[in-house]
Amino acid sequence: MSYVKIWLHCVWGTKKRTPCLSREVLSELTEHIKDNAKVKGIYIDAINGYREHIHCIISLNPDQALAKVIQLIKGESSFWVNRKRLTQRRFSWAVEYYGGSFGEKDLDKVRLYIKNQEIHHKGKTWDEECDSMIEEYGFERYKS
Repeated sequence: MSYVKIWLHCVWGTKKRTPCLSREVLSELTEHIKDNAKVKGIYIDAINGYREHIHCIISLNPDQALAKVIQLIKGESSFWVNRKRLTQRRFSWAVEYYGGSFGEKDLDKVRLYIKNQEIHHKGKTWDEECDSMIEEYGFERYKS
């Protein structure tokens, strides 16, 4: 038996960064994402977001690939939002996403960061957040 714990902080946004996720929609959407992920064997430790994006902590199983997990979450959730007509216009996620690993010792810090998205974005836009993550962690952009 293998013992693996891979913590990932993942972020993805709405198509064209459209700010269509009200508090109510975001609350319903994050609950749905958690429930659907559980059915698919995807472990989401924490999830929250703001008007045009979602943050979550995912722990990958040894047989899971990040790209496939994100595809399953984003694809099903956009279909669900449209079926329930939660937004005024047709809803879709942007193609790109962010995924970065972190250690067990930083789990509480990342959970708190995700929990406080509304407070965090009173002082920083989505673009500024993306730029600071890329700069701070030296992420490269990959085409999938």
